[in-house]
Amino acid sequence: MALAAGARLGPYEIVAPLGAGGMGEVYRARDARLKRDVAIKVLPASFAADADRLGRFEQEAQAAGSLNHPNILAIYDVGTHEGSPYLVSELLEGETLRDRMAGGPFSPRKALGHALQIAHGLAAAHEKGIVHRDLKPENIFVTSDGRVKILDFGLAKLAHPQEDGSASHLATMGAGTEPGMVLGTLGYMSPEQARGKLADARSDIFSFGAILYEMLSGKRAFHGDSAADTLSAILMKDPPDLSLAAQSVSPGLERVVRHCLEKAPEQRFHSAHDLAFDLESLSDVLSAPAASQASGGKRFLRARWQAVGVAAAVALVAAVLWLRPRGGKIDSIAVLPFVNAGADPNGEYLSDGITESIINGLSRLPQLHVAARSTVFRYKGREADPQKAGRELNVRAVLSGRVLQRGDTLVIQADLMDVANGSQLWGDHFDRRMADILTVQDEIAREISEKLRLRLTGEEKERLTKRDTGNTEAYQLYLKGRYAWEKRNEDGLKQSIEYFQQAIDKDPAYALAYAGLADSYAVLSGYSIASPGESFPQARTAARKALEIENGLAQAHATLGLILGDYDHEWTAAEAEFKRAMELDPNYATAHHWYALLLMSRGRLDEAVAQMRRAQELDPLSVIIRSNTVRALVYARQYDRALEEGRKALEIDPSFAPVHSFIGNAYEGKGMIAEAISEYQKAASAPGRTPLGLQSLGRAQALAGKRSEALATVEEMKALAARRYMSPALIAWIYLTLGDKDQAFEWFGKACNDRSFDIVFLKTNPLLESLRADPRFAGLARRAGLAP
Repeated sequence: MALAAGARLGPYEIVAPLGAGGMGEVYRARDARLKRDVAIKVLPASFAADADRLGRFEQEAQAAGSLNHPNILAIYDVGTHEGSPYLVSELLEGETLRDRMAGGPFSPRKALGHALQIAHGLAAAHEKGIVHRDLKPENIFVTSDGRVKILDFGLAKLAHPQEDGSASHLATMGAGTEPGMVLGTLGYMSPEQARGKLADARSDIFSFGAILYEMLSGKRAFHGDSAADTLSAILMKDPPDLSLAAQSVSPGLERVVRHCLEKAPEQRFHSAHDLAFDLESLSDVLSAPAASQASGGKRFLRARWQAVGVAAAVALVAAVLWLRPRGGKIDSIAVLPFVNAGADPNGEYLSDGITESIINGLSRLPQLHVAARSTVFRYKGREADPQKAGRELNVRAVLSGRVLQRGDTLVIQADLMDVANGSQLWGDHFDRRMADILTVQDEIAREISEKLRLRLTGEEKERLTKRDTGNTEAYQLYLKGRYAWEKRNEDGLKQSIEYFQQAIDKDPAYALAYAGLADSYAVLSGYSIASPGESFPQARTAARKALEIENGLAQAHATLGLILGDYDHEWTAAEAEFKRAMELDPNYATAHHWYALLLMSRGRLDEAVAQMRRAQELDPLSVIIRSNTVRALVYARQYDRALEEGRKALEIDPSFAPVHSFIGNAYEGKGMIAEAISEYQKAASAPGRTPLGLQSLGRAQALAGKRSEALATVEEMKALAARRYMSPALIAWIYLTLGDKDQAFEWFGKACNDRSFDIVFLKTNPLLESLRADPRFAGLARRAGLAP
């Protein structure tokens, strides 16, 4: 149905046609009421003839109209004209992404800019449960000022087969979400759509990956001579490496594209939010001054290699990974905990330490995604099938090994597997004296360069075999310190300090040992082992000494950032340290995690959630990161998302008390007091009468109206505080829950005197609104160093 200029559709006057397609005709129109130009899409009359379809149109239009995001086309109104439904939206000036791509591939910077906007738009829609289902360049619009808009949310599942007259478009009749129906545009639809299965948000992510691939390469990711060939490519084939068509594409950006285009939905990005976070990280890299970036892929790779200084197996694995097996380039790896083959408890530190050294070394390679320590150590003590573990961890390669110490002899067996086909990429056996544990690293590195014919300069060879210490005893003491630190209990932390100090005594220039010492002191107050005034100054001294020896140590920069924020309240300096740590090692999950805590304290909650998500992606099985993600979402007052994240955290460790405590916060924020009490009781049921457990118990009692019992718990906490350090803020919370503000202010004041970690959140925790409404709060904030 063609409309002439001057025709009216309700309150809208047609000005001129803009275009036409299988889903209807589009016109420029004038809204006289609001004196603005709009776009009107008039759908075919066949919609009105089908009552079910018309009902779905109205439902989809309402859903799309609920979206309010700068990267999504705004829907203003719906109506019917002479039996044809129409939809009114904002009028855009510019052209579709398809038109833009007619000029050839985009630069990585430009493609990344467009992709980031699309990802943000998808994230906003998916958060409301709305899936596009037909994302393609024709449905993405680039305005004259560079703003990217996603068009036609919800309309894809209304289309009938071949309504647009294109052989490349396969659509479904009916609801469009029933199994067995094909929905989407050929070349951009996901494998599950091609099979007629249910499409969800991950299907949009696959389509996004195909679009980004095309923006970068100028070629479609999946294209055949016929529709059947294209479908076969979507289901069975990977697109050619981007580096073959666009040599300026960084390995990191190519990894994002590959992750989007995984055939199995569960192996793609879990959400568009996660996708956007990855793109933002890459955007920061591309935005860096040109002088700081390497010119060309080989030079960039060589520069990163110079900074590695890895253990023997690291050098060998890293070299093998750049080979191209038949299944495509390997860009991800998990290092499973090496088995202590001698079953000697005193040798656990050695097998764990070697594993951690390999992980840390490989993590320095920006082209390589390395599964984090806490993630892979979930497999410790299990007879894990490497191929199955690799699939569970969504990596392409898995390194496994065994360590045996026989007196003064060290035997190491290592094997590298290609997860795609189960083939062995490399395996070797090393039999050396313990005193040669460092020398063997140089030996194996040289063997690698010879076997793989790597053309290394003298400087590169020196960097490749760089040692953090030349003292074998110091190295072993450092490994023992890390092993003890990972226990995260009072005995383990105290032992770690002893081991790190002994390593320093053996080698006073051992930067990693100083960094380990800083980490140990920095967490003592959080575990109620020492007061902040006792532990943080020693942590600061150790961190600064580590950086004095080796300024490029990301771990020490992150720890210093924690100290400067939590204890010194030097917010700007703390943020600079965290950013430096993430610049040096973008894959160091702890830096993102601790930086998120700083952002939470400063009220930058959206940024905090984003950093927690990044830390979570790098270390998906870390329960402490998951737990603090719940906390960040509570502070952002996103209580439902906090509860969802809390459920995921409990799947990792159902007994982790802080998770239950933060879930309780979320329920309390929603006003669901009975549920909050239940969660606080679960947090209190953890073994032992811990400070956090007692606080949770007292808050549950107070919320339940059991005042005398809550006060009895407070007295027990005071008695405990006389024997060991306990943050006074824990007691203040119970008094506040009881409604006793005088006591709450007194105990929060004591926490300010202690510089307790808890006080940095006084201005941002939503459950402290009643405290902030009191005139005394301004003085408390000044004492806490939180005043503007």
